[in-house]
Amino acid sequence: MTELGLFLSKRSVNKAEIARRTGISKSRLTQLSNNDSTILAAEELYKIALSIEVPPCELLTFIFNEVRLTGKQ
Repeated sequence: MTELGLFLSKRSVNKAEIARRTGISKSRLTQLSNNDSTILAAEELYKIALSIEVPPCELLTFIFNEVRLTGKQ
């Protein structure tokens, strides 16, 4: 399960309802929730966040919490 999938399952959201609100297909949402190699587009993240009434930054931070800068700081 991806970080997005984990986030959605913790909130017990209905993927069919997200699909209806966002225009993102149920199969695409399933891919985004289950397949780590599927790339989440910024627009998809934004629409999903709006559809579940979560600030987009909260969803972004949850999904990409492991991302760090490389090199000297």
